[in-house]
Formats: sequence, C-alpha cells, structure tokens
Amino acid sequence: MSRKDSDAEYSLRDLSGERWIRPDGRPLIKPAGGGNSNNNNHHSRLMAMATGAEGNLVAHRHFQGGGGGSSRNNNPRFVYVLATFAALGGFLFGYDTGVVSGALLLLKKEFALNELWQELVVSATVGAAAISALAGGLLNGCWGRRPCILLASLLFTLGAVVMTAGSDRNALLAGRVVVGLGIGLASMTVTVYIAEAAPSHLRGRLVTVNTLFITGGQFFASVIDGAFSYLETNGWRYMLGLSAVPAVVQFVGFLFLPESPRWLVQKGKTQKARRVLSQIRGTQNIDEEYECIKNSIEEEERETVGGGTVLWKMITYPPTRRALIVGCGLQLIQQLSGINTVMYYSATILQMSGVQDDTLAIWLAAVTAFTNFIFTLVGVWLVEKVGRRKLTLGSLTGTALSLVILAIGFLLSARASPSITLYPKDPSGRNGSCAQYKSCNNCMLDPNCGFCFKMESPNVTESSCVPVSNRSEGMAAWGRCSNASEFKKEGLSWAYNFCPTVYSWTALLGLILYLVFFAPGMGSMPWTVNSEIYPMWARSTGNACSSGVNWIFNVLVSVSFLHLAEHLTYYGAFFLYSGLTTLGLFFVYGCLPETKGLKLEEIESLFENRLCTCGLLDSDEGRHIEYIRVKGSNYHLSDNDASDIE
Repeated sequence: MSRKDSDAEYSLRDLSGERWIRPDGRPLIKPAGGGNSNNNNHHSRLMAMATGAEGNLVAHRHFQGGGGGSSRNNNPRFVYVLATFAALGGFLFGYDTGVVSGALLLLKKEFALNELWQELVVSATVGAAAISALAGGLLNGCWGRRPCILLASLLFTLGAVVMTAGSDRNALLAGRVVVGLGIGLASMTVTVYIAEAAPSHLRGRLVTVNTLFITGGQFFASVIDGAFSYLETNGWRYMLGLSAVPAVVQFVGFLFLPESPRWLVQKGKTQKARRVLSQIRGTQNIDEEYECIKNSIEEEERETVGGGTVLWKMITYPPTRRALIVGCGLQLIQQLSGINTVMYYSATILQMSGVQDDTLAIWLAAVTAFTNFIFTLVGVWLVEKVGRRKLTLGSLTGTALSLVILAIGFLLSARASPSITLYPKDPSGRNGSCAQYKSCNNCMLDPNCGFCFKMESPNVTESSCVPVSNRSEGMAAWGRCSNASEFKKEGLSWAYNFCPTVYSWTALLGLILYLVFFAPGMGSMPWTVNSEIYPMWARSTGNACSSGVNWIFNVLVSVSFLHLAEHLTYYGAFFLYSGLTTLGLFFVYGCLPETKGLKLEEIESLFENRLCTCGLLDSDEGRHIEYIRVKGSNYHLSDNDASDIE
C-alpha cells in the first residue's frame, strides 16, 4: 500500500534512540534511555506534536517492553493447542513424503517397478501437491483456513485407505496422487493459519513448529519403514496406511478450533473475529490488536480497489512484487539444494554408496531423518534469538559445503570402483550394453545392468556386468546371479544401483552434515518467511504461489535425480546441487530482510526499497518499527531523514 496517500504519520524507534516526525516533516531524534520520567516526557512531547499538527491520536502501539505492559509474559495455552493441531498437517506432509524412501525398496520388488515407475510413485505425490497448492490460494480466500485444513485431513485419510487396499501399481499411484492433493493444500494453509493466529513475539517459533512436525513425520516414517521392512509381504501396506491415524485426529480436533481472526475481519465478520481473537489471546486486552488488524485491512481494501486478479495486483504493486520474488525464490532455493532428493532417496543413496542390505539402508535412512528432526528443533529455538536472515545465511553456507562432502564421497567410491573380470555371453546371442563396461561404477550407472560378484574381503573377485531381470531388480536376467536362492549359496552377491566400496561412511557423513546445516534454516525459514511477508489481501495468493513453486521444482528435482545421476554421475549431481545452493546464498544475502519481532501489518514496509537492497538495508539487528496513526498526511521516515538532533 502506498505510504504517501494514506492518512497516517509513522515514527520509527530503534535500539539507539527514538526518532519522531515533526508536523513540518522534519525528524526529531530523542536519545533513548532514562527512567519512567523520561518516558512520560517523551509521550507528552508526542501528544503536543500531534496537537500542533491539528491531528488526533487514534492508536499508539507499545513495542516489546515499551510501557503499557508487555504481552510477552502472557502466552495463553490455547494458541499452543491451535498450533499443535494445525501442525499435524505438517506431520502428515512429512510422513507421506518420507515413508516412500523405505517403502520403495519393498514396492519395486512387490510390483516389479522399473525406474520410470519408481519415479512416478515419488513424483506423482509432489505433482498433485503442486496443483493443490496453487488452487489452495483460491480455496483459502473463499472458504477460509479452517475448512481447507479439514479438507486436507480428509484427503490424507482417503489416500491412505486407497494405498493400503491397493492390489496393483495403478491403485498405488492413485493413492499417492490423493495424498499429494492433501499435502499441497496443507503445506500452504497451515503456516498461514498459525501465523495469523500467533502473537508477533511467538509467530516465528510457532510457524517453525510446523516444520518440526514435518521432520518429525519424516523420522516417524523412517522408523515405521524400518519396523515393517522385515515383513517381505505386505510390509509396505502398513507403512503407507498408518498415515490415516494422525489425519483423523487432526480432522476431529479442527471441528472444535476457530477460523483465523484476520480472515474473519477481511470477510466482514467482525464480532466473530473479536470473539476468536479474545479466545486465542486469553486474558489479554485485544482491542489494540483488533483495531490494528481492522485498520490495516480497511486501508488495503481502499488501495486495492480496481479490476484484475489478486495475482495481477501483486505483480503490479512493487512491495508485494518484491515480497513474491523473495518468497518464491526461497522456496526455489530450498528445492534446488536437493533436500527432497536426500529425503526421498536417502535409503537408495546409501545403497548407491555401497550399503548392500535393504533393511540396513532403511535404518540408516532413519538416522538421517532423526538428525533432520533434532536440528529442526534447534531451528525452533534459534529463530526468535538469531532471526530469520542470519539463520538462513548460515544454513545455506553449511548446506553447500555438506553437498561438496557428499559429492566427494561418491567420487572416492567411483575412483575405487571394482574392475570387471568376467564377460559371460548372452544365451540369446544378443550383444547387450552391459558387456561393454570395464568397472562396476559404469555398470551401476546403466539402469539395465547389475553387478554380479564374489566378495573375498577386502577384495571383489569373479565380477561381471549382466542385464537385470525384468521380474525383479534383485537378480540378473540370466547367468550365475539369475536365481536369488542359488547364487547366495554359492557365495555370490548381486548389486543393482550400487557398488561394493569401503567409502560408504562418507555418504552417511555427508547426509548427516547436510541435514545438520539444512534443517535449522533452509528447512523451515522459506515457510516461516512466506507466512509473514505478504499483506492480508495477498497472503493466500502469495503463499499459494510460493508453495506452488516449491512443489513444481520438487517434482522436477525428484523426477530428474536418477536420470541426472546417470548422465552426470552421482558425484556430478551433488556438485551441481552445491553450486546452485551457493547461488541461492548470494540471493538471500541481498534480498531477504529481517522480520523478527515485527507484526504482520508492519512487514510490508521492508519491501519498499529496490529488490536487491531489501536485505542489505535491513540487516541491522534489533530494529523495530512503531506506527503512530494521526489525522493528517502520511510520511514514512527513512534513515536519511534523520538530520535534526535534539
């Protein structure tokens, strides 16, 4: 909204002093400090200035211990209950995206899934999530946050039932699509709902709790994968079907939880909004916050009158356009850094690095998921202490370095790859591609080939590269390794998609370091920042667009990973992700401002500068903006205006 055309003056207070605007437009700076008498003199002077300008003081909001009582010491339990039930959508998001990592190892044997079908099972969910996330903006605007979360719960439950009862791969795919629709809708709605209900000093922490639930869901999924991996038949049904339990709990809980007060005000349901806000805030006086929300929405509605869709208005209005670029950019960077490749294919990556046992690979994937969960908890603790900007910058730096370590691990494995010593002839007389490879690493990169060998520790002997069976990736199409029960008796081993190596530990180290750095910052900050940076009229659409970008690139990255590894090698793929993460670091450094401690109605002013100066100009710690609405013309104080010092 334009600061020039509204009817308010603004003042800005920072930690070094208090800066006020005289009626003639010149700034007045008063040093901070002193006692209560100084504060009283300060307020008297402010009242005198407002009177001299022939204006009436309408609202004065005290910031964080600045007199009039602080809300920091009054955190009603209801807001935590509300955030917890909402974050169950995040738990389901994490569970349904994480469970496929271990289930895929059993599903590809059960349904003879080739490489294309494996990628479809993974990417169908994220593709459906992208569509529902984009549609979620319209649904949130029309129906409200609460009905959308209830609908997402129903979709999670329905998808779990379809997958559990499925008898073929088509039913499995249909269930994954339904679950994906629930994930997309929940991913864009839950963070908005929590952000609009939470008090400003808890908002970052409560929104980040949603990401904690996402990683908790992924960890729980990996434990379930490990527990049921011992059931060779139907173990995957339990893995995929248990997501119905938290979905039902969330649905029942939200039957008793209220709608977002900000959405109610926007729809003109003011009395209901006051009741809901009072319920959420407990014993606090909500008049001040309610008037702030109401005035902000009324001003936005006056300034957004006109034709065109909300998205078009966002694009043509510079502050929201910049916010949209930053929000979508953060979600894009999150995906291009390879997080969902790591989470979806963690068990497969560990096998690629040389871990041969399916069950061991699943349990090691659970270790990576637990690491993700623990360090997301660290992010919940740090977000209101360090701030969004510093947390994101530190996270990206560590993530880029961890990806380099992961790539080096695969590079070492490739360099130490066992040589092929036997070249058996195809009984059919065809000259297949597998016979041309000289090492296990080259054989592994061909999805049609597998590695048959005898392990005489620490050496690999009697090795050959032969075609994989069409019935199962667990055996060869012909030759010594074509019968699983027989070749194990003979002391032979079969490797598909991995090579035996002594460098398996480097992949596990790289995965853990990656999550240690990624989880506290880039794991949660894109969702937290996007829930904050848009004005009320653009919040649903802005979050829908950024969530859509997240899921679209989620699809592209997850679909392309195995093909990318085939053409660039595994270490080449992770070097690529590291380079893209480094580019994202420069984007965040220049464009992401700090939003810690600001109310939702105040954050828009952070995007009034040019895009690549938003982050640089607002990187100083501890600055807070305080709005004082008086009758008269509006003026927005900038740092350059502070010329008169008293």
